[in-house]
Amino acid sequence: MAIPARDNTALDIVLWGVLPYVMAVILVGGLVWRYKYDQFGWTTRSSQLYESRLLRIASPLFHFGLLAVIAGHFFGLVIPLVWTEAVGMSQEFYHFNALLVGGVAGVGTLGGIILLIYRRRTTGPVFMATTKNDKTMYVVLTAAIVFGLWTTLASVFGGEHGHNYRETVAPWFRSLFILQPDIAAMAEAPFSFHLHTLVGMALFVIWPFTRLVHAFTAPFHYLFRPYIVYRSRDRDRAGGKAAAGGGARSTVAARRGWSAVGTRDRDTRNR
Repeated sequence: MAIPARDNTALDIVLWGVLPYVMAVILVGGLVWRYKYDQFGWTTRSSQLYESRLLRIASPLFHFGLLAVIAGHFFGLVIPLVWTEAVGMSQEFYHFNALLVGGVAGVGTLGGIILLIYRRRTTGPVFMATTKNDKTMYVVLTAAIVFGLWTTLASVFGGEHGHNYRETVAPWFRSLFILQPDIAAMAEAPFSFHLHTLVGMALFVIWPFTRLVHAFTAPFHYLFRPYIVYRSRDRDRAGGKAAAGGGARSTVAARRGWSAVGTRDRDTRNR
């Protein structure tokens, strides 16, 4: 279905033609600034030592649900409608999967974040370690999840009168990457999609300045760092006793430890 031609208002241009690039500049610039000036703060500030029973449930539920949500956004926004139609995927089948996968992922993510907030509010040491920055982050993140569920349910249960965001929001999203934003397409989307998009952009704006920044850290250096080699210290004790005894050979037998793997021992380096 083609989007009818319309004149873009000044507000449309600001919201859907300017604001996304402002968000991208703040996101990238904030990540660079944080990495350069606050590497020690680039962390989740884990509170697992304070409470782990709820965390073992809430954290996987939230993170795995969020991964599914991201995958659903990629499929819905990046892959054009004509591609899925070309492989024989009907709109009914797509909507069924959007409801099944998107609904389960959204509910799981929402349940996880609610449990995390409940844990943070009811566990004394965790609540004491919660900053105003964290509270703002939780509010925006929860709002993004709730409005995302709203748009999913609205587009699916609307039936033939429901809005197909793959004809409005998705083309606008893809047009941003070629620096030719399709403002008219996004302006035609319902208010619920506008609200979800604006809250999503707000989340990315604050992302570099909150604990969410840890999502951009992947421990690839673990694949290339040297092995940690463990050895027994009994050999050094035996040598020390021999030296203290005037050179006499120690009768203390060294217990078997880890074998060397080609690295020089401490005693050979100091000779």
